[in-house]
Amino acid sequence: MRGFGLRARVAAPLMSILPIVALGLAGCGEQSLLPPDADVGPAPQIVTPVSRIIPTVNIAPAVGWARGETPMPAPGLTVTAFAAGLDHPRNVYVLPNGDVLVAESAAPPKPDDSPGLVGFVMRRVMARAGAGGPSANRITLLRDTDGDGVADVRSAFLTGLNSPYGMALIGDRLYVANTDAIMRYPYRRGETAIADPGTRLTALPGGTINHHWTKNLVASPDGRFLYASIGSNSNVGENGLAAEEGRAQIWQVDALTGAHRPYATGLRNPNGLAFSGNTLWTAVNERDELGSDLVPDYMTSVRDGGFYGWPYSYFGGHVDRRVEPPRPDLVARAIVPDYALGAHTASLGLAITTQSGLPPPYRAGAFVGQHGSWNRKPLSGYRVVFVPFVDGKPTGAPRDVLTGFVDAMGKARGRPVGVAPDGRGGLLVADDAGNTIWRVTGR
Repeated sequence: MRGFGLRARVAAPLMSILPIVALGLAGCGEQSLLPPDADVGPAPQIVTPVSRIIPTVNIAPAVGWARGETPMPAPGLTVTAFAAGLDHPRNVYVLPNGDVLVAESAAPPKPDDSPGLVGFVMRRVMARAGAGGPSANRITLLRDTDGDGVADVRSAFLTGLNSPYGMALIGDRLYVANTDAIMRYPYRRGETAIADPGTRLTALPGGTINHHWTKNLVASPDGRFLYASIGSNSNVGENGLAAEEGRAQIWQVDALTGAHRPYATGLRNPNGLAFSGNTLWTAVNERDELGSDLVPDYMTSVRDGGFYGWPYSYFGGHVDRRVEPPRPDLVARAIVPDYALGAHTASLGLAITTQSGLPPPYRAGAFVGQHGSWNRKPLSGYRVVFVPFVDGKPTGAPRDVLTGFVDAMGKARGRPVGVAPDGRGGLLVADDAGNTIWRVTGR
């Protein structure tokens, strides 16, 4: 397989252009032409792809929050800082006793991910967006002992990890998804640190490219299996088929033995994972470089053995002609996702609940943390939204829960990622650019 991603399409004469010039050119010209929300819902509008030598780059530079600033909650809701001063908090997980685990994590070293000028430019882009810097490689425990909605206990729960993200508790065993392995640790209710070095349950695809490095976890309702998200090693396969072995899929992992199999494939970056009843759902970041209106990120129920199109097609049978050789046989069986979440929103966090603790209309449905775009004009994402569920399916338009992450000058004060109801009437939101865990409640 040979894809035509960013690196493959840059002509040799362009390689002499200074990175800052390339960034400036990338921000000009192309922009979204769709009406608002035309790329949202069960039947989004799919436009003609836009082909450019240099893709659209539109960055909201990460600046953080000034003292006293918060995101803007929707009417009827309020927001406070549950914990501030963290180090790139990416994901949150609530333990049965109410303790909150936070994965403080950033990308591991990836020396072979987009080398040369293109890689340099893209690393500059990501650094401006708040994704640069070394990883804390830590899970921190937060505890609110007096019930005032602010954590007053903070402890280094697990350290020495390798770009951790996913967390799941089954009985007295805590599972953590590092970027290259699922680790298992003994857990005792109420403890504030784990000294045990843990055991490796199973290896996960990593390596020196490791393009989508975050690996998420969710446990099946019966506790027998873990489901692990593994993003692709490229945008549309430009690093070759061998580099995609075991990737762009969700694994089903036996929680006792570590035996695993592909549960669903063709998912570019299925970062968000959650169960609605006994049905697994995922939030997926779709491909870039087809213009500001393509391709919508989405959430979908996940079928055992299902194929969702990547890299050969998107949103069902829409063929991506950059990918060679084509695979019409796979395109013919590509499953159409349940619900589009908007192009380039980077919908990373997903939590589905029947009792969120928030007032109507935010009680039963899916909360989605949208990290925000870099490949779209105007910006998209940079918010937390709620999609109501009826009879286990998304119904109606998404509602804003938290906005205001981008200021009037187009700078990102924060970028939401993981979301989780806290079981005490609030919704927790990990803000990795603002280094804060926000707590949303009813007024």
